[in-house]
Amino acid sequence: MRYALALDLVDDAQRIADYEKAHERIWPEVRDHLRAQGVRGMEIYRLGTRLFMVMEVDPAVYSAQAMAEASLANPHIQRWETLMWTYQAPTPWTPDGEKWVEMKRIFDLSTQ
Repeated sequence: MRYALALDLVDDAQRIADYEKAHERIWPEVRDHLRAQGVRGMEIYRLGTRLFMVMEVDPAVYSAQAMAEASLANPHIQRWETLMWTYQAPTPWTPDGEKWVEMKRIFDLSTQ
């Protein structure tokens, strides 16, 4: 199963560079957490300050709710998220208190 999510970055060249640098090699605890939650693949793309994430998950393992709960219980993930939030900003369409927001698929070539 694939998810597409969006988030913005703070409009600051140094912070954007620092964010990209942090993602050259994420913390092992973050990598292990994602894999344990059933995330099989993840890519992040950037255009200006807009981020686009593609996340491939194992539907037999992955649950957004379970991942959120596990994230809150993991001090390494909480430190990572606190650090990342210094670079990130909600999109204009992001509900209060949320970060990455799932995008709506509007086209699929395979259905044509």
